[in-house]
Amino acid sequence: MSGIPDLVAIEAMDAADVLRPMRERFVLPEGLVYLDGNSLGAASPAAFAELTEAARQEWGQDLIRSWNKAGWFEMPVELGDQLGRLVGAAPGQTVVCDTTSINVYKALHAAMGLRPDRSVIVAEAGSFPTDLYMAEGVASTRAGTVLRLEGVDAPSIEELIDDSVAVVLVNHVNYKSGELRDMAALTKKAHEAGALIVWDLCHTAGALPVDLDGSNADFAVGCTYKYLNGGPGAPAFIYVANRHLAEARQPLSGWWGHARPFAFEQSYAADAGIRRFQCGTQPILSLRALKGALDIWNDVDMKALRAKSIALTDLFIQLVEAKCGAYGLTLESPRDGTRRGSQVSFAHDNAYQIMQALIERGVIGDFRAPATLRFGFTPLYVGFKDVWHAVEVLEDILRTGAWKEARFAVKSAVT
Repeated sequence: MSGIPDLVAIEAMDAADVLRPMRERFVLPEGLVYLDGNSLGAASPAAFAELTEAARQEWGQDLIRSWNKAGWFEMPVELGDQLGRLVGAAPGQTVVCDTTSINVYKALHAAMGLRPDRSVIVAEAGSFPTDLYMAEGVASTRAGTVLRLEGVDAPSIEELIDDSVAVVLVNHVNYKSGELRDMAALTKKAHEAGALIVWDLCHTAGALPVDLDGSNADFAVGCTYKYLNGGPGAPAFIYVANRHLAEARQPLSGWWGHARPFAFEQSYAADAGIRRFQCGTQPILSLRALKGALDIWNDVDMKALRAKSIALTDLFIQLVEAKCGAYGLTLESPRDGTRRGSQVSFAHDNAYQIMQALIERGVIGDFRAPATLRFGFTPLYVGFKDVWHAVEVLEDILRTGAWKEARFAVKSAVT
């Protein structure tokens, strides 16, 4: 993009946006610019409708009959296949269940079990912390297991992969910087060393096209409350490649993973397919809200989504550097849009206070310690004029020093 676009040019970009009609399918408070869809996606009338039906009719009137009548029991697998389409997974390999943390634990244990003669887990020191915590937990249950970290034990994750590595746990998009990894290339590198790989798609699913099957991935996990807009605490998902399903074993052998859960057998026998990666009874109301959110994606062109994501984030970087460059902001995200997820991060010594001032002015992003201003761009409902307005507010806060007010330094429990 040559030159700095003016408001007329920005409005023309919105007018030409093929995804613009999708904005009407979300609940967006008047006067708010919401740039935190990478933390919690916006609500939708479709999700509300599913939730209301499930609560008032299915639970309220049909009660326990709804396990069969409303298909509650089948929902995790059905939603898994629906979500699988968005991450390049053929049917039968994805199930919606539990939380991301629990699914990381399952996937790592399963991968280690498929490589019993190996003792190393490779991960990123800059990973979202829960991935590291769960990797530590897995290592604590398997004597002799070693955790190698990119950024601690070597500068790059590729340097850590050798014939002692059982599994590589890696984020497709870094939660803080937004840097995007090459899934196919890193998966190939792991396989050449005989290792398996687990991809964390929390900042990928619903943000850009993914091809798990085409990349020959082994396992993947992710959440549904960010770009997929499933609601706060919505169930996560896990993907297991078909070639591993017969042998992969996860350690949380709950009754929903049993081959015959309603036979009430004394001993565990795992389901033959992806159901074996379920654990206990799943949260039906949350699943129904997610169903409404996922139904919206039936009308989304993922290539158009990616093109708009890059355009939005490119514009944001350009405007911030042009209008706010004199105020100590440093770009933390890749400048090349093809190497970036759907977020942009800037570092500033007073990032927390600046973000609190932005939020008070109706521009919602978030802060990540120690000094990151993080902005997520959900192409389904964020427009180009939103970007323009957000930068105007940011420039005013920095120019006037409004962020210096003492109240903006008061830390909340959630940042």
